[in-house]
Amino acid sequence: MRSKYLDIITTREEFESFREEIGTPSARAASKVITFIDEHCIDFISKSPFLTMSTSDSDGKCDVSPRGDFPGFVTVLDEQHLFIPERKGNKRMDSAHNIIINPNIGLLFFIPGLGETLRINGKAYICRDPELLARSQVNGRAPLFGILVEADECFIHCAKAFIRSGLWNQESWLAKETLPSAPAMLAAHANLPNDTFEQVAKDLQEGYKNRLY
Repeated sequence: MRSKYLDIITTREEFESFREEIGTPSARAASKVITFIDEHCIDFISKSPFLTMSTSDSDGKCDVSPRGDFPGFVTVLDEQHLFIPERKGNKRMDSAHNIIINPNIGLLFFIPGLGETLRINGKAYICRDPELLARSQVNGRAPLFGILVEADECFIHCAKAFIRSGLWNQESWLAKETLPSAPAMLAAHANLPNDTFEQVAKDLQEGYKNRLY
């Protein structure tokens, strides 16, 4: 890809030259990655109610989707494995489809109010272990499956993005009436016959109320 409007880097040689301009990471940044889930990671995960999950298919087409529940909803099984319950969703199964084709996965754990995040990379597997599913039940309902992750990289990520964005600073949040409308976006993008804004809004709220678990 070339464009007269963009100076883009497309070759390894160009990247290496650009890398020299950026400079090398500090010794701490270069050595902060560990290959197992230690006590610090366990503590972080136990307090995290939200993560993003990155997967890709065999062609490299990427997908990132959110997962959220009560703090500690992700179970650390041992120093290499964790289990993420799959709650009710839209049945697209984008992440699961990718995992079957390409098991590589990247996770980013968030804790509300904390600028630093925890990154865990590894291999993922669709898991229907009855004991793990039973341990993940909410209101007497167990998930149909979960994602078992075998970690090979774990490291903390600094808070600069959160500081710059003011993400946790409520004073920087937009007024509610100015926020994008999810029903309007969904109705426009799906573009189904007779699928009105009002019907989409009603269906979304019904799902949020009755189909979380």
